[in-house]
Amino acid sequence: MASGVGVNQNVLDTYQELKLGKKHKYIVFGLSPDNTEIVVTKTSSDNSYETFLADLPEAECRWAIYDFEFERPGEGKRNKLLFVTWAPDDAKIKQKMLFASSKDALRRSLVGISTEIQGTDYSEVAYESVLDKASRGSH
Repeated sequence: MASGVGVNQNVLDTYQELKLGKKHKYIVFGLSPDNTEIVVTKTSSDNSYETFLADLPEAECRWAIYDFEFERPGEGKRNKLLFVTWAPDDAKIKQKMLFASSKDALRRSLVGISTEIQGTDYSEVAYESVLDKASRGSH
């Protein structure tokens, strides 16, 4: 079921800056204060995965795009655009439902994402867990 939430044009522009221009390492998205559209809440060019995790609030839902770089033995460096759905256990039920029903509108508007990560606690979005998912899908 779609929520009727729109995707702000700035979301698409910022995504293109990350995807094509490599201006950002990651983008965090949330809902506008009136819950009518998806907006950019943070961008960063910090290469630290820990910094990215710190930008996922403990009790609020977010989506994020992360330009994930990793190495595979014998293949060298790889890049994957990750789509992260962050719905922590401590978030309010109503917010989780709104984020779940709005996800498809955002996901469909962001072309070129290869891996989706769902997180309800930090262990599910930990570097090793994400590395495992990202590298499995790249042969």
